[in-house]
Amino acid sequence: MAQKLECEIVTVERVVYRGEASMVIAPGLEGDMGILPRHAPLLAALREGELVIRGVGGAPAEDISIAIGGGFVEVLNNRVVVLADSAERADEIDEQRAQAARDSALQQIANKKTDLGGDLEAAEAALRRSSTRLKVAQRRQRRRSGPSGPGGETPSRP
Repeated sequence: MAQKLECEIVTVERVVYRGEASMVIAPGLEGDMGILPRHAPLLAALREGELVIRGVGGAPAEDISIAIGGGFVEVLNNRVVVLADSAERADEIDEQRAQAARDSALQQIANKKTDLGGDLEAAEAALRRSSTRLKVAQRRQRRRSGPSGPGGETPSRP
């Protein structure tokens, strides 16, 4: 049997994921990093982005996508611990709410650039968070619909 990683994704409020994985892809400050079993010890800062836990469950293994708002990752002895500033699993994201937050942030940014006042950095951070949440939620929707034809039906094979 292939070796697995113990994986734990936590925020201040809760444990978002705890279980095994065959690979973790984390959004590092310098780019995405892939973590496999027997990875060298590591402590790194994370940026806002999508964290993917690969190979969850039995056959067929599935992926879990999580929108994180930055934090840190520690890898030691086949154990990955992510301490995230914020984290939402793809199936928890309300796509309409995320779109409304993105639209609001874009409006605030547009107003700040014309008014030259207010907190432009906070609006830009809100835009990054909402865009990440939307990306993760939309990717999940595409995976769930799979290869489908018109009307959402799976094409038949000859």
